Amino acid sequence: MSFLLQPWHILLAALCGLVNERQQQIIEFQNAQIEALLRKLEKKRLLLNDDQRRLLAVKGQAIGRKALLERTTIFTPETILRWHRELVAKTFDSSHKRKPGRLRIRQEIVDAIVRFATENPMWGYDRIQGTLKNVGYPSADSTVANRCALVTISNSCEVSLRGGSRDLPPHVLTL
Repeated sequence: MSFLLQPWHILLAALCGLVNERQQQIIEFQNAQIEALLRKLEKKRLLLNDDQRRLLAVKGQAIGRKALLERTTIFTPETILRWHRELVAKTFDSSHKRKPGRLRIRQEIVDAIVRFATENPMWGYDRIQGTLKNVGYPSADSTVANRCALVTISNSCEVSLRGGSRDLPPHVLTL
């Protein structure tokens, strides 16, 4: 089985050669434009916005480091590839999922804690917490303790935390 060139093979090869030559002319024109811009800029920095950097990064990554080194570029291949690395890292860093911190305690719960602690000076943190739960505001006794400490009601809650009785022995009160 011998291979013979058909007329359409020759026509296709000639067409591919013309297309390739045209692309080379366009590339040479683009390189000349870039060189003219570089001469005009001299040592001035060219500032790009994020979208322009992103476009160059994606196109530069597709071309590769070797091809970027062979071409005349406004930015060094290392810079373009660094932009691509940062773009990929930003995509997968999941910082948009992070929250600013712990949620604040609703003001109505804080108001209820303060009210219960001032109206009932002998109640402890656990009892105030249980009352809040009965009213429909579930919270922890440590939350009640922290709120009492912030509002300086600590003596009313503190006595009942130690035992809830006014008849505590003196040595316990000194602890």
